Amino acid sequence: MNDDELQLSADRFRVVRRRRQTPDGRQFSRQVILHPGAVAIVPVIDAERICLIRNYRVAVERTLIEIPAGTLEVGEPPEATARRELEEETGYMAGRWEKLTTLCMSPGILNEQIHVFVARDLQPGPARRETSEEIENQIVRLDDALAMIDRGEIEDAKTIAALLLYARRQKQ
Repeated sequence: MNDDELQLSADRFRVVRRRRQTPDGRQFSRQVILHPGAVAIVPVIDAERICLIRNYRVAVERTLIEIPAGTLEVGEPPEATARRELEEETGYMAGRWEKLTTLCMSPGILNEQIHVFVARDLQPGPARRETSEEIENQIVRLDDALAMIDRGEIEDAKTIAALLLYARRQKQ
C-alpha cells in the first residue's frame, strides 16, 4: 500500500514522497513525480510522409524535432486530448485514429504514461497554438525521419519510440 506525502504541487505535476513496504516487510521511500498523463500523435500525411514539429523546449533550452503531443486534462479521454492537441499544434484534423501504444517514459521517477496515436486522413486548417508555444510544422518522408533518428537529429524519446514502432508496423 502506498503512503504519499506531498513535497511539491505545480501546475502540471506533483512531487510526493512515496513510502512502500516490500512483501518481506522492509520499508522504503522514494520521491516520485505524479503526472496526469499525455498523448503523442504520428500525423500521417500520405503513404510516405508524416508531419513532425519543431518545438522550442524551455527545459532543455533548444528546439527539438518531435511529434505533436500534449497533457491530458482532468477527465479527458486520451483520444479527445489527441484530437485537440493535433489541431492546436499543427492545424490538422484527422478522419481516422488508431492507438499505437502506451509509453512509460521514466518509470523510475515518473508515473506519466503517454498514449500514442496514429492520425490519418488529415485535413489542413489553422493551428491554434498557445501564446507561449514556438512550434512550426515540418513535413518529412518517414524514411527521412528515421534517418534523422539515426543521425541524432531527433532526440525526443517519445518521438523516437513512436516513429520506430510506426515504421515497423508499416512493414508488416
